[in-house]
Amino acid sequence: MTLQIVDLGKHYGEASVFAHVSLEVADGEFVAIVGESGVGKSTLLNCMAGLDSWDHGRVLHDGVDIGGLDAEARALWRRRNVGFVFQAFHVLPHLDVAQNVALPLMLLGQREPARVARMLEAVGLEGLSARLPQQLSGGQLQRVAIARALVHQPSLLLADEPTGNLDPGTAARVMDVLLAQTREHGASLVLVTHSEAAAARADRVLHLSSTGIVEGQSPASSAA
Repeated sequence: MTLQIVDLGKHYGEASVFAHVSLEVADGEFVAIVGESGVGKSTLLNCMAGLDSWDHGRVLHDGVDIGGLDAEARALWRRRNVGFVFQAFHVLPHLDVAQNVALPLMLLGQREPARVARMLEAVGLEGLSARLPQQLSGGQLQRVAIARALVHQPSLLLADEPTGNLDPGTAARVMDVLLAQTREHGASLVLVTHSEAAAARADRVLHLSSTGIVEGQSPASSAA
């Protein structure tokens, strides 16, 4: 089992963000998480990545208790095992496309321009490696983000509303690329989304509320 969340809870002061969240994501599985705005979907995803803390429960990845790692060990675990795709792209404006995609490899002390080139070709950005982010469309920027998230071949890919800033046609193409690449690399994918179309492509859909998470809810009922 790639990812296990056991009775996870998070609150800010007296306000509970979510509580009693338990779920499992198998190797190579695509799970979509839906829910009302403000219910903590992005916060839950950040907990899965070890980017945010939680108040009770456990996050385990291939048997490793992420909560038991110190900050340095958690950062190293994340670099090796996690790819993250953000709604706002978060590409670095002063780096060109190839340099942005190569960042995870650089952090691991690896220099593999051939792998970067193959990744850019896989997401349909061949020939654009020297362009700066401001020279790209929103759909192209999101494909840069997907290539960056997958170039180091992580076992776990986390995507936070990756189509939220895109028109429906571009969003569908970006989802095609995301799914094709995760399946090719055998990565597990957890997608947080308000998009019914994106959630419908998942192996399972989970609905998050302040009291927990349940399976089989319609994403249409939670769209904002």
